[in-house]
Amino acid sequence: MAEGERKTALEMVQAAGTDRHCVTFVLHEEDHTLGNSLRYMIMKNPEVEFCGYTTTHPSESKINLRIQTRGALPAVEPFQRGLNELMNVCQHVLDKFEASIKNYKDQKASRNESTF
Repeated sequence: MAEGERKTALEMVQAAGTDRHCVTFVLHEEDHTLGNSLRYMIMKNPEVEFCGYTTTHPSESKINLRIQTRGALPAVEPFQRGLNELMNVCQHVLDKFEASIKNYKDQKASRNESTF
C-alpha cells in the first residue's frame, strides 16, 4: 500500500447468483469484541433470518459478518441499524460511566471539605 493510502475498513461481498438479502460484510481491523456485539444487535431484528460472524485467522484482525434477511429487506439495512443501535448503547454506557465518576468525585470532595 502506498504512503498516505487508507485501507478500506469495510467490504461487502456477495456470492455469485445471490441477491441483496444475503451478504457478507468483511470488517478489517476488528475482532470478537465488535463481531459478537454487532451480531447480537442485528439478530434482535425480526426480519433477520441469520446473522453470524467468523474471524478469518487468529493472527489476522478481520471478521466476516454474514447477514441473511427475510422478505424484501436488503441485508445492508439491518447492518446499518445494528451499528447505530450499538453506538447508542455504547454512548449510554459512556454517559452513565462519566456521571458515576463525577458523582464519586463530588462525594469525595464533599467528604474532604467536611473534615476541615
